[in-house]
Amino acid sequence: MGIAIYDERAAKQSTNLSINSDLLRQARELKLNVSRAAEERLVELVRAEKERQLREELAESIQAYNEFVDKHGLFSDGLRLF
Repeated sequence: MGIAIYDERAAKQSTNLSINSDLLRQARELKLNVSRAAEERLVELVRAEKERQLREELAESIQAYNEFVDKHGLFSDGLRLF
């Protein structure tokens, strides 16, 4: 499951959503919990966007580290047996 990216104990907040009427009808017929489904998908979207932002923020540092390793090697190069 991983690390929680939001406070799961926070109070629920009502909101208005516009959802395709046919999709909503089918979800209701299937007895799906639309609120839960929306929340679960939002968790996925928020997590993915935060990961993308972090990769973008760290890209320069990762590149610099990789260049350093290419030039100088790793401190453990002489110690590894594999």
